[in-house]
Amino acid sequence: MPADSATDLFLPVRLGSLWLPNRVVMAPLTRNRAPDGLVGELHARYYRQRAGAGMILTEATVIAPEGVGYPNVPGLHSDAQVAAWRGVVEAVHEQGGRMFAQLWHVGRISLPRYQPEGGLPVAPSAIRPAGEAFTPEGGAPYETPRALELDEIPAVVNQYAAAAANALAAGFDGVEIHGANGYLIDQFLRDGSNRRTDRYGGSIENRCRFLEEIVEAVTGVVEAGRVGVRLSPTGAFNDMHDSDPQALFDHVATRLSGRGLAYVHVVEQFPGDEPAPFDFASLRRRFEGAYIANGGYDRARALQARVEDTADLICFGRPYIANPDLVHRLALDAPLNPPDADTFYGGDAEGYTDYPTLDQQRAAPYASR
Repeated sequence: MPADSATDLFLPVRLGSLWLPNRVVMAPLTRNRAPDGLVGELHARYYRQRAGAGMILTEATVIAPEGVGYPNVPGLHSDAQVAAWRGVVEAVHEQGGRMFAQLWHVGRISLPRYQPEGGLPVAPSAIRPAGEAFTPEGGAPYETPRALELDEIPAVVNQYAAAAANALAAGFDGVEIHGANGYLIDQFLRDGSNRRTDRYGGSIENRCRFLEEIVEAVTGVVEAGRVGVRLSPTGAFNDMHDSDPQALFDHVATRLSGRGLAYVHVVEQFPGDEPAPFDFASLRRRFEGAYIANGGYDRARALQARVEDTADLICFGRPYIANPDLVHRLALDAPLNPPDADTFYGGDAEGYTDYPTLDQQRAAPYASR
């Protein structure tokens, strides 16, 4: 590494087929402000404000009606949704930003109320997750999902490819396949949620097959250098666990390598969780593309990661909620606005587009939004 490697967090970097203006990535942040699955002018303003990121990853965006598990989340499976996203992407591009769509299917983390015709959510196996689903009225216990039939799986794989094609039509610079956080792909990967006895279950090789088929299908419509995959090897969110996560995700990293993918985006730690024992460096050694680290990073940890070369890019989540000019603040080591947790999910512009930039604060000291 060069002697000034600490400063390259804020310098341009090649990621797959794209040049990014810096190594700071805006994490996918679900904000539940897309009624009927449609983004709008408010989203355009929100993402435009944050276009200084090296790359923006959209809030998780569902690939099909069956993929919905939360209220007011956006989709990429209809012409209206494609048209709506096109306006958001254009707003980001006008500010010189880069934007990837995160492709999402929640699997068992849903309720019949969110499903077409009130059906059961689908999953690799009929295993009810612990915990409660998020609804506008409060928490509601999950139900036992329906295990996907073997002949249904190709159609779900094709839904990912169709959503990827829609992302290109909307003007996105690339796509991220959401394989983390206890959603459908993660459910196939881990033996705590996958008890299948066919070619998609049992061995690590079989449990990885669904993800590999999705990657192959998506890279059939989007060039591989504009595709990334998100993973969460140690995450217990959404009642997830595996008997040997190191062996599983080492295999995943190895199988994803050699395909020309732009990156793997690894959630190393969830907010409020203690670090779990795991050799994340092993994933980076096995995968030939870029490694994006996510999980409790602040400025000091991000700079250290670049000095020690433990990650190529650093993904910031909650700091981006309250700091639209996060890269500028990090570069100057300026104070950050604290986020208002009461406005994280749902609502309007309050707590969404009304956080001030550093320049605005200096021009008129920030008292309240």
